[in-house]
Amino acid sequence: MNIVERAGARLLAPMLSSAGYAVSIGLAAVARIPHLLRRRRSLFDQMHLSGVKTLHVVLFVNFFIGMILALQLGYELQRFGQQQAIGFAVSVAMVREMAPVMTAVLLAAAVSSAMAAELGTMKVQEEITALEVMSVDVASFLVVPRVFGLMFMAPLLTVLGSIIGILGGGIIATTQLGVDFHGYLLNATEALEDRWVWWLPVPKSLYAALIKSTVFGFTIAVVGCASGLQARHGARGVGDATRSAVRNSIILIIVLNFFLGKLIYTT
Repeated sequence: MNIVERAGARLLAPMLSSAGYAVSIGLAAVARIPHLLRRRRSLFDQMHLSGVKTLHVVLFVNFFIGMILALQLGYELQRFGQQQAIGFAVSVAMVREMAPVMTAVLLAAAVSSAMAAELGTMKVQEEITALEVMSVDVASFLVVPRVFGLMFMAPLLTVLGSIIGILGGGIIATTQLGVDFHGYLLNATEALEDRWVWWLPVPKSLYAALIKSTVFGFTIAVVGCASGLQARHGARGVGDATRSAVRNSIILIIVLNFFLGKLIYTT
């Protein structure tokens, strides 16, 4: 092989191998959905770690995201005398895009990294090998609670983040733009209510947020578990696994956000 072929082989082979392993972990977790009842205690523990432990960070960040949106959009709308419409803009932006994406990014940084570090440490210390020797199903015992625990909590965190972000925008609209807070909330709710579709049990914007956050939660957890289970070479390998888990999770969040948005809003 020439130098280009060698460089391509060294670059693409590990990427394809990691991607294939992550897909296999995701499929293994889906195949073991019936094991959730048996793993319910571990599932609740993971829901507490990924949901309750990160709640304050998610609310804090989304609160300021709502304030930033209201401030920047409000100033532009004010130039045209349309600052009363700020409730529509902030509500749609928070529910459709900002809350799902920002919540997922925070979960990638806080939860996916923790999963990769924990499982990576178990891997390099050969605890995973010990479980396999004892005929323990590693995917059922370690992966399933983490994947579905985060997948269940991500939509809830997104909804709470959307609400607090809209309220944060309302504070800025009232204090900086002179908009009546009651009118702001009325516009914010109307922006969601007029997007109902006959076959959806919830407004389409909220439906989109729930679908996105569920997919994001599943993806983040799978990437974190796969990165941890592939850790090699001691402490340095654990660090590499943690770094790759966060990096790959954020990249997939951005890519999936585009395709999910296009799929949801063009159907």
